Amino acid sequence: MKTVRFGKTELMVSEIAFGGIPIQRLTAEQAVQLIHSSIDLGINFFDTANSYTDSEEKIGLAIKNIPRDSLVIATKSGALDKKTFIEHLDLSLKRLGTDYIDIYQHHSMSTIKSYDAIFSEGGANEGMVEAVKSGKVRFPAFSSHNIPLAMQIMREQNYFAVQLPFNYLDDEAAKAAIPLARELDMGFIAMKPFGGGLLSNADLCIRYLAQFDGIIPDPGIEKVEEIREIIRLTDGSDPLTDEDLQTIERQRKELGDHWCHRCDYCQPCPEEIAISMVLNLQSFIKRTPFNRTREMLGASIQRARDCQQCMACTERCPYNLDIPQLLKERLSQWDEFIVGQQ
Repeated sequence: MKTVRFGKTELMVSEIAFGGIPIQRLTAEQAVQLIHSSIDLGINFFDTANSYTDSEEKIGLAIKNIPRDSLVIATKSGALDKKTFIEHLDLSLKRLGTDYIDIYQHHSMSTIKSYDAIFSEGGANEGMVEAVKSGKVRFPAFSSHNIPLAMQIMREQNYFAVQLPFNYLDDEAAKAAIPLARELDMGFIAMKPFGGGLLSNADLCIRYLAQFDGIIPDPGIEKVEEIREIIRLTDGSDPLTDEDLQTIERQRKELGDHWCHRCDYCQPCPEEIAISMVLNLQSFIKRTPFNRTREMLGASIQRARDCQQCMACTERCPYNLDIPQLLKERLSQWDEFIVGQQ
């Protein structure tokens, strides 16, 4: 697998990153074997987050006897304040068994509220600045599900990398965010290259992303067969054909009223329903262990049952989703999911 320059970090990273969400499902031994196999296949870029239960610990176990400078490790903190941010960073360093993080991200900086909190006095950005000065973090970065806000942050703050949703359905970043990242020489991590598990045609997904030089797809990996197939497709990807473009357009139309982009423009909800979280239920079910899914979504599901269909969310949604109807559908899917686990 080839390596590419990751923006102004000057790091040379594998063309594909290893997304650390699915290894939560694996035993420690299985995760270590998978990570070792991925390294043997040429992967040197590993992306995870402190909120992904034991993902960091499993990566730490796998890399403890591997030269640290041969790997690029990215992880994240969702903290808004400095104190919690530092606690998250120190815990990540301990779990990963390392003295420094290469790419440390503010996790899902997707609302003006979170952005303002992070950059307020005593906010998480103060912790990031200290971490860089101390050498615990090499390059500050952030992830987001809100493309317009992300572009504002990219222009206003000196980040080295950004991680945004990007696939052939969730393609908003292609219009301006990716060109802006190139202009600013920022590394770009393509979050959810397979739509968080929604898109099953791996060949089409990879060939779509291959049109955009310099971006690093970050698929969640659970089996060595998956990473082998992704590497094979990456190494031999052909340009998109007219038939491919027709397939993409057809899927866009089919999913047009069912595709939540997690921009959270629908918020705030009067009933405090975490709308985007509930609407992305299928992604959680496919990628996250049952107990963790229930822990993460249980309270949100209960709130969703209290939806009063006030339609405020629908009026705000830039994609014109019928959110109350989609919430009903996700509640039915949740009930089926729970029954299937019993």
